[in-house]
Amino acid sequence: MTSTQLAGAVLRPATGADAAAIARLMRAALNAFDWMPVVHTPAEDLAFIRDIVLPRQQVTVAEVVSQIVGFIAVGGDRVEQLYLDPAWTGQGIGSRLLTDVTAGLSVTKLHCFQANTGARRFYERHGFRAEAFGDGTTNEEGLPDILYVSRR
Repeated sequence: MTSTQLAGAVLRPATGADAAAIARLMRAALNAFDWMPVVHTPAEDLAFIRDIVLPRQQVTVAEVVSQIVGFIAVGGDRVEQLYLDPAWTGQGIGSRLLTDVTAGLSVTKLHCFQANTGARRFYERHGFRAEAFGDGTTNEEGLPDILYVSRR
């Protein structure tokens, strides 16, 4: 994917050098939710991004003035991660990450926590439909979730 200019941001493929910034952004996004339990340390977040996400998934970052303000990670037909810096939500960056990166997929799946009403509205606006509801027994946070699917 080539860099794309949008709303003051540039989309580009992530590199290993981005791991620490991505891990910090993910933690900041998760900390913005008062219902989200903290189940990992910052060091575990970094190891997850560096050792699992970056080597195994297609990761794209959104940058503004060389600062990563959002990222998406896709593995196969699944959006595994999509996070924005809380200060950058509502500016179209998440929409561009989602639509640009999944444009070539005929089916896209993702999980979202039921408590994340903002993300639920976001995905539903982008054509995702809830196909299954979980009780939290299949995720480490123990929170009820939803399987969303988009078919093109």
